[in-house]
Amino acid sequence: QYDGKFVESVGMLKMDFLGLKTLSIIKEAVKNINTRHGIEIDPEQIPLEDTKTFKLYQKGDTIGTFQFESDGMRKYLRELKPNNIEDLIAMNALYRPGPMDFIPDFINRKHGIDKTIYPHEWLEEILKPTHGIMVYQEQIMQAAQIMAGYSLGAADILRRAMGKKKVEEMKRQQSIFVEGAVKKGVNKKKAEEIFNVMARFAEYGFNRSHSAAYSVVAYRTAYLKANYPAEYMAAVLTNNFSDIKKITTFMEECHRQNIPVLGPDINESALNFVVNDKGEIRFGLGAIKGVGEGAVEVIVSEREENGPFKNIFDFMQRISLRAVNKRVLESLAMAGAFDCFTDVHRAQFFHSDEDGGPTFIDKLIRYTNSVINQKNSSQMNLFGDADDNVIPDPEMPDCPRWDKLEMLKKEKDVTGMYISGHPLDNFKIHINNFCSHSIADLKLLEKLKGREVSFAGIIMSSQHKYTKNGKPFGSFVIEDYNDSIQLALFSEDYLKVKYFLEKDNFVFVKAIIQPRYNNSDQLEVKVKSMMLLSDLAEKKVSDLLLEIPLSEINSEFLDFLKTNITEHKGNCRLKIKLRDDIEKISVDMLSRKIKIEPVGFLNTLLKKHDFTYKLN
Repeated sequence: QYDGKFVESVGMLKMDFLGLKTLSIIKEAVKNINTRHGIEIDPEQIPLEDTKTFKLYQKGDTIGTFQFESDGMRKYLRELKPNNIEDLIAMNALYRPGPMDFIPDFINRKHGIDKTIYPHEWLEEILKPTHGIMVYQEQIMQAAQIMAGYSLGAADILRRAMGKKKVEEMKRQQSIFVEGAVKKGVNKKKAEEIFNVMARFAEYGFNRSHSAAYSVVAYRTAYLKANYPAEYMAAVLTNNFSDIKKITTFMEECHRQNIPVLGPDINESALNFVVNDKGEIRFGLGAIKGVGEGAVEVIVSEREENGPFKNIFDFMQRISLRAVNKRVLESLAMAGAFDCFTDVHRAQFFHSDEDGGPTFIDKLIRYTNSVINQKNSSQMNLFGDADDNVIPDPEMPDCPRWDKLEMLKKEKDVTGMYISGHPLDNFKIHINNFCSHSIADLKLLEKLKGREVSFAGIIMSSQHKYTKNGKPFGSFVIEDYNDSIQLALFSEDYLKVKYFLEKDNFVFVKAIIQPRYNNSDQLEVKVKSMMLLSDLAEKKVSDLLLEIPLSEINSEFLDFLKTNITEHKGNCRLKIKLRDDIEKISVDMLSRKIKIEPVGFLNTLLKKHDFTYKLN
């Protein structure tokens, strides 16, 4: 058993095998496309010159694609505006600590803002695709061959010495390089300069073949997203469902692309996320807790063989209660899978005429068993005629619907997430504007030491107690879109905000990160004040400052902006700041006293563009 470092030195072949979820996503997307459009796509044959795909990269719309979805990468893509696969291969290699410093030079040289300079005219051909910047290890090796007559084997030794900063080997290689370059007619001083340039870039150089392979796979995901967005995002959702944070991000991306993600439907859903005839993504039945793969198989198979279910009674009579038992029915009802039936709502399935009595689901199961038993007995009367006693369908209970919050909570119970929306959606604009941090940020307290923070969320639970000395204190769990945290309050701090600490309250909190009382080695989130989010939302907003990257300005965007302004007139003054991300400058535009209603205006805008804004 050799350590990895020594495997090659004893003559063995060292290989890394990477298990990429991305390949499963591509396979699922191709299947979705075939199911809906009848088109067979071979991922290996996807063209590398697709205009739609490069437009997607130029807009930075790469959430859900491979390798290019981080915020920083998306920002650089919008500046670079890639138009060929070479741009993507270079960006993939450059976007790492170290070479990242060269990205602005790469972008400016591509757009002709800065002049492309080559270390030597002999190197122009190999450095042209990367605008004079040595990005790849292969370029270092080629440069050694061209400038100093290295063999491929010797060039690989040079590359390793440079990349690993082997001082003694570097001195030896420098002598070999300079001597070889001088023999080819290069000035000694110039040869030393070129060697130093190569050494600088080799420290960060990336394997081009690795970057190319990854970038081609990444391009295929972008192609599928650009040309078949619903089918691709359905595949992404299916393959990430165990990660709630990721699934929330991807569902938000679907909404931003105007692709509806609908809840489960007994007449449309399959095991995984699928796309219906209208281009809407349908939630997978297999993603509902308590609904196993066997139950889904029974439901889908029956539906495909004998057509859609007409109503809940038709459904009950056509499926096997062995596979679709009480627990499955409860989970399906809570998730909204029966909402497609006329005059049916979720609360009815759990309604009971008396405390502790049978629910409507219990009655449905009894009814179904009775119908099945009657069919099986095939009783005949004395005259040989069939038994005409038909068991009537039970009446749907007359009871109030669940309110929105109750419905969302039940959805989360059985799927791990909110499907029909989020309890905080009505306050999203104000949360984004007035909150300095998310709840996830509060778990990295060392970075926030001594700082005032503001955050918001829904109170999931609270406790009001007394200490041994009779002093009141309280604790509560608060949750936002992606995370939750438990906080405690004591004495005066508790008394000031105790009335806000009620389950399901939406609150805005201001706090300070400071050393814990009687334990200065630990930090705590000390709550200073609290208010209802509804009160925050009612505060008068006089100005909206919108930052627009210069790269986003075109006739299509201007038409969209004018329409949005017209449709959301109000009393809030719109101010615009244009930002040039390449030159790192911005300019405030002269105001024409345009006034808008900020929440509606921003909700429409942010569906299409990820802009920075500030409400005052």
